Amino acid sequence: MSLFQLFKSSLHSPKKMAAFRLIPIGKVMQYIFSYIFILSIISFIYFVNGISNQQESMEGLLEYFSQIQWLLYPFSFLFLFVLNTLFIFVRISIFAYIGSFILLIRKRKGEYRHIWRTALFASTIPMLLSIIVAILQFSNNYIQSVIYILSFVIIVLATKYYPIKR
Repeated sequence: MSLFQLFKSSLHSPKKMAAFRLIPIGKVMQYIFSYIFILSIISFIYFVNGISNQQESMEGLLEYFSQIQWLLYPFSFLFLFVLNTLFIFVRISIFAYIGSFILLIRKRKGEYRHIWRTALFASTIPMLLSIIVAILQFSNNYIQSVIYILSFVIIVLATKYYPIKR
């Protein structure tokens, strides 16, 4: 399956999200790192725009940034990439841990690595909503709560399609 097919299926089909638990880890890592790369580019654009806004208001900062600009931008992109990777992996791991309890409660068969993959694909819509919220610069705890609840609901829907324990 191509990354676009995985993306498209993870937008609307909890049944396929449950089936994605069997996808090889290499394809899963391609999917997550392509998403992280896109998120890092968006973060970097906001970082660069934030620096240019700050440069206009501080004269000494403008001279300092002009001297280290060749060093600042690559390291800032690398830092944003690592930070986004950390946050996304932690977020998915927490949802996978919650999903493993859901599997236990529903008496479904699945390992942590399976539910981790399902949590990754179930987090596609909430992550897209997070990007939209970040682009529109809404900062509200209720919106973040709705995004987390949406992730939880999608994971619950996807665990319905896991095999039953005997």
